[in-house]
Amino acid sequence: MNLNNPLTNPAADLTPDDQTLIDQARSLIEQRYLENRHHIASAVRGASGRIYAGLHLDTYVGRASVCAEAVALGQAMAAGETGIQAIVSVRHPRPREQHQDCKVVSPCGICREMLTDFAPGASVILLRDEGLVRVPVEELLPAKYRRHL
Repeated sequence: MNLNNPLTNPAADLTPDDQTLIDQARSLIEQRYLENRHHIASAVRGASGRIYAGLHLDTYVGRASVCAEAVALGQAMAAGETGIQAIVSVRHPRPREQHQDCKVVSPCGICREMLTDFAPGASVILLRDEGLVRVPVEELLPAKYRRHL
């Protein structure tokens, strides 16, 4: 076990289910990493307890790229999940980077919007100074825009 790697030295507030979620995302990106194609994998745990994973789809035209969080969430929704408990994203380093450990990363702004729409009440696993932590998705996007019908 590498104690300097937060993926193998999780914070105390993470559950065994959270570690399984991290392991699923890490395993997927380690298997499927391809530079300039797939560098992030996400895993979501649905209300049923099932885990769904997705890969980032990088394209030459940036606007056409699709984040791993959207793919994983779409898998869960397509399977009929009625709620999302937790989500995590793991980034694979590029070959030229000094550190070659996969790391938990925070969702981008667009994914934060999507998660607050489709996974309200879910927890997001993030890497902070104190290690891996679980935070409510709403904390990542304060004062979110909402339509008033």
